[in-house]
Amino acid sequence: MKVLLLKDPKDKDSGPDPYIKELGLYGFEATLIPVLSFEFISLESLFEKLSHPEHYGGLIFTSPRALEAIKICLKEKSRNEAWSKSLKQRWNTKPAYVVGKATASLVEEIGLTPQGEKSGNAEKLAEYICSREKPNSSALLFPSGALKREVLPTVLREKGVPLESLTVYQTTQHKDLQESLSSYFSQQGVPDSIVFFSPSGVKFCLQHIQKLSGDFTNRIKFVAIGPTTAEALGAAGVPVSCTAQSPTPQDLAAGIHQVLHLQNC
Repeated sequence: MKVLLLKDPKDKDSGPDPYIKELGLYGFEATLIPVLSFEFISLESLFEKLSHPEHYGGLIFTSPRALEAIKICLKEKSRNEAWSKSLKQRWNTKPAYVVGKATASLVEEIGLTPQGEKSGNAEKLAEYICSREKPNSSALLFPSGALKREVLPTVLREKGVPLESLTVYQTTQHKDLQESLSSYFSQQGVPDSIVFFSPSGVKFCLQHIQKLSGDFTNRIKFVAIGPTTAEALGAAGVPVSCTAQSPTPQDLAAGIHQVLHLQNC
């Protein structure tokens, strides 16, 4: 059975993509198609803020891209030295709140200790943060994307937890997306399941997929990596067969296995 994953492949240097690997254990033939491209912005401002941990109560990361922005900043030798010599240690006295294991692992790569990775989505992370932060304390620095949802900032604001957001990347459609989708459908046919990993993926892919699959669209089991993506599919009128219990390869593969073999998630 074929599964189409609408996401970027994992960095080739770090081995096989974990989603492909996990789905393979269930006997699925999975294919990745990159959906999004990212343009990093405001990096000078980002590092300026990172240079003054005394101004903040901690960090919030809800996307691996925000960590990529920091890594780009740290490629410059002088900045990397400043980070290694003092900034990293000073930030480590403060919390680094994250959503999900993928973001948590990237936080660890820059030398910080993540908290809250089991929350799984922005709503639950916001609740976790509010349970640990006092109102009117120092602001939490939140590097994020231009398309970030307002759920987390809204909850924190309502609870009186100060937040300073900085847009560090913009999301656009991958230049090869339509060509890649057309090629997949012409060579592989209509997949048994298609997994969406973001609301942006729904926005950029859905109409093209519906056109390519034609009368067979109703046979496809549409799957979401999390509740936010499931909401986007639902808003587009697409029945969601399964939402992963948590955004991990293991839970996604188990959910797809259940829905394709039992027709019930």
